[in-house]
Amino acid sequence: MATRNVNVWRHVDWITICMYLLLILCGWLSICGASFEVGQIDFFSFDSRTGKQLIWIFCSLGLGFILLMIEDRFYELFSFPIYIGMMLLLLATIFIAKDVKGSHSWLQLGPISLQPAEFAKFATALCLSRLVDSYGFDMSKPRFSIRLLLTILLPLFLIIAQKETGSALVYVAFFLVFYREGMPGAILFVGVSAVVYFVIGIRFQEELFCEGTTSIGYYAVLTLILFFSYGMMYVNHIKSDKAIRLGLISIGLLIASYLVAIYLIPFNQVYTIGTLDAALAIYLLYQWIARRALPFFFVALFTLGSVGFLYSANYVFTDVLEYHQRTRIKVLLGMIEDIKKAGYNVNQSKIAIGSGGFTGKGFLNGTQTKLNYVPEQDTDFIFCTIGEEQGFLGSSLILLLYLTFILRLLYLSERQPTTFGRVYGYSVFSIFLFHLFINVGMVLGLTPVIGIPLPFFSYGGSSLWGFTLLLFIFLRIDAARTTQYR
Repeated sequence: MATRNVNVWRHVDWITICMYLLLILCGWLSICGASFEVGQIDFFSFDSRTGKQLIWIFCSLGLGFILLMIEDRFYELFSFPIYIGMMLLLLATIFIAKDVKGSHSWLQLGPISLQPAEFAKFATALCLSRLVDSYGFDMSKPRFSIRLLLTILLPLFLIIAQKETGSALVYVAFFLVFYREGMPGAILFVGVSAVVYFVIGIRFQEELFCEGTTSIGYYAVLTLILFFSYGMMYVNHIKSDKAIRLGLISIGLLIASYLVAIYLIPFNQVYTIGTLDAALAIYLLYQWIARRALPFFFVALFTLGSVGFLYSANYVFTDVLEYHQRTRIKVLLGMIEDIKKAGYNVNQSKIAIGSGGFTGKGFLNGTQTKLNYVPEQDTDFIFCTIGEEQGFLGSSLILLLYLTFILRLLYLSERQPTTFGRVYGYSVFSIFLFHLFINVGMVLGLTPVIGIPLPFFSYGGSSLWGFTLLLFIFLRIDAARTTQYR
């Protein structure tokens, strides 16, 4: 065991550890700036948020040391029990957790509170890695793909049941891992298409054209569905020449339909484009039955599924999402302006960041943060403190540090000699990338406000421990890549 531990310290990636320590230090200084009040000078008092964060930091360093000392095979052998145990904890949390701002996701353990959703990410990553590394695994076979999908959907739905939609959306990041491991690009295209359908359909559904008879949102999405389907036929060599001809005919029919509605009889143009979508789906299904060729079926499924998604998106938006979630999406998409309520956080965050200018106001000199104009300024909106105190220059350096850190994770993932290590590494990479993109994006008003922390910066022990678990398990797996006992 001693020899193995020597090998760990010799082969552990110290570059990543140094970046981890630097990010934690910068994060603590940012929390100092966000929580500082005039007259307060003792940042090390355990009664203050900065002092409490120091406790979490030292505990995280101890946790990282322990994770590196554990034999790497432990994480692979016990990945399934860890995952099952964490799912049971998520389930129990729904019933035993107290209501905190409308969610039931925090467990009270004496003087501290922990959020199990933050720890479920590393457990899910381990389980996915073990599944992909199992004997005979093939991403192209439905039974394996379904197992992976269920593995991420279970914690996702359990966390949604806790009223933590933001934390649940993090699990979408695992689809990047699936793509790296051979998931067909068509599935990724379908996912991107769904986002496009939702945004356009919701944003423009109430705006009308053609004498006020036709919803721009529905018409635009149905048109995209039609031509995306033609594109899939062309790319997959499914009657490519006919796909081009059908596309040109569809354009002619759409123009003719529009002219008739403008100059002769006004009618809803959705009927025309909907009929073309239905006709294409019927044609593809007929070809599938006649030729016994699955590509026809998959394109038809894409067409019909896309239409179904469009009409169900409005139901999800209206009846499934909470009122504050709908309002935030409307503010983000520019459907409403609500700088005093739903858009208040983002508006104040933009003011704080903009007031920092190029070089910033200096450490502890941010006026927006001192006067508490920005809610959650040391947790979800911690980046606005960086922007105000350090300005564009300091913010760019922090983002550059994050970029270097994430690219390092990508490099470490690619050099793994085992499938288990590579998949886990890509899971860690994807989760950090998702958190960074969404958190910074929501502070700048580019993504919806869904309430997820900025790694190593946001105040709180659960997120810091969760990210530390993700990272140091990966560093332990990476350190073992060259040892003889592997």
